[in-house]
Amino acid sequence: MNSCIWITGAGGLIGSYLVENAPKFEERTAIIGLTRAQLDLADFNAVRQEFHRQNPRLLIHCAALSKSPECQAHPALARRLNVEVTCLLAELAADVPLIFPSSDLVFDGRAGNYDESAVVNPLSIYAETKVAAEKIILANPKHTIIRTSLNGGTSPAGNRGFNEEMRRAWQAGQSLRLFTDEFRSPIPAKVTAQAIWELALRNQPGLYHVAGSERLSRWQIGQLLAVRWPQLNPKIEPASLREYHGAPRPPDTSLNCAKVQTLLSFPLPGLASWLTEHPDEVF
Repeated sequence: MNSCIWITGAGGLIGSYLVENAPKFEERTAIIGLTRAQLDLADFNAVRQEFHRQNPRLLIHCAALSKSPECQAHPALARRLNVEVTCLLAELAADVPLIFPSSDLVFDGRAGNYDESAVVNPLSIYAETKVAAEKIILANPKHTIIRTSLNGGTSPAGNRGFNEEMRRAWQAGQSLRLFTDEFRSPIPAKVTAQAIWELALRNQPGLYHVAGSERLSRWQIGQLLAVRWPQLNPKIEPASLREYHGAPRPPDTSLNCAKVQTLLSFPLPGLASWLTEHPDEVF
């Protein structure tokens, strides 16, 4: 083995697509997809030992405590996994490229169509940990942040994509109340992975937004998926953020991806057009 690339969070949604869709490298390069069972990132001594043993030439750090309610309930754990682990990996990878997927939820959602120059204002524990981790990553000019939005697809656990959560609810006969006034930029995780690999190969570090080209409400997303899965007899009802009680939810974190689009070999699709163009894709 001449060299290797680490992908943490390989058991998650984006991480699994990165492993499955890794490009062919000219030199012999092993793609090491790390799951929690293979390496507990919270065991710092084990991580240091394994990093120095394998000496990866690129690190894509997808692992995170990504469910916002879980972060709200366990803030210390969220900080440990989302900030302290990131700090360790950034330190170990100080001399090599590191790519860190972040979130549109770093914004408060009052404006929408956020570009990379927009000021962050996190409303939840999860978003706060992402902002803290971003500061660590941005301190090294070799490292890259990729903010993305709702990602969909097929994950190893079957519950990481926004589409998987909706499918499971409909399979259980539930009716979903979906906000008409909460907007995101949904994107297939397969497309996100393709963009990450292209940016990795270009080795142009920095801060980029990678998301779908359509601003869609939760309600609109539900309508698109209901049409795709009529066999599930999907039931949806419109709802409003004004009815919601819980951790703060930003109303519009749609992302402007013009910066990254100049570097990619393909246009970032909107969810509706992608679903139309990929009728047989498992989603």
